[in-house]
Amino acid sequence: MSFWIDTHCHLDAPELGGDLAEVAARALAAGVRHCVLPAVHVGNFNEVREVAGRFGYSYALGIHPLCVPQANEADLKRLDQELTLRQSDPRLVAVGEMGLDYFVPELQTSPMRERQAFFYREQLKLAKKHQMPVVLHVRRSADRLLKYLRELAPSGGWHGIAHAFNGSHQQAEEFIKLGFKLGFGGAVTFETALQLRRLALELPLTALVMETDSPDIPPHWLYTTASERALGTPQGRNQPAELPRIAQQVADLRAMPLMELADATTANALQALPKLAGLLEHAEKDRF
Repeated sequence: MSFWIDTHCHLDAPELGGDLAEVAARALAAGVRHCVLPAVHVGNFNEVREVAGRFGYSYALGIHPLCVPQANEADLKRLDQELTLRQSDPRLVAVGEMGLDYFVPELQTSPMRERQAFFYREQLKLAKKHQMPVVLHVRRSADRLLKYLRELAPSGGWHGIAHAFNGSHQQAEEFIKLGFKLGFGGAVTFETALQLRRLALELPLTALVMETDSPDIPPHWLYTTASERALGTPQGRNQPAELPRIAQQVADLRAMPLMELADATTANALQALPKLAGLLEHAEKDRF
């Protein structure tokens, strides 16, 4: 039976906290059987783990580049400790969300540019130490991310996902060569996103996974401009139940059946995050 995996959503976000049970129920009704919840700083490690356990989802632990200004080296020690403590937890499937962000102005220049690189490299080392996949934040930073991935590659190569991928075709190919799948979400639904839509069409099907980044990166039907919001039009709430409609846009671009895309991207997610297979198998047995 075909189903979807939302490989990246932040269900611990306050925008979704009021009715998480309904969010999860809507996702399941839409065919989204599983969600992966990445942490963004040590302060939400426990919450993502608790939410994942409550709804049968999985989680990742890491320090997001946007959280680097508030992070310190003790947080890296805490991450190492948590990865050790939770190593037998089947729901812990990756280290992340980690990466580099060269879009936000205050993160582009010294000292934050170098500080981001330090936290990214140290988290790659922890992923290598604990033999875990990684979930990457990629925003105008693909080449630098690739540089450190090559330098620190484990002997067996990397597993993981380049979340919300928005680089060039050549950069995409380099991530794929290193063992990564590429995450596509709400941004691909905008007709103006020509490069992204071209990637969704031209990249090998084996490289794609689907995500919502809920509640962030809403698809075009939920998006309102700043001027519209100023006039009182609220932003639509992005959530995992939107995933099949987002995926339909990718399926249309590739001229393929939607459920064929579901099967392929689910298989790709299981390759990127190998512990998911056992978790889903166990959940399937519990259903019967």
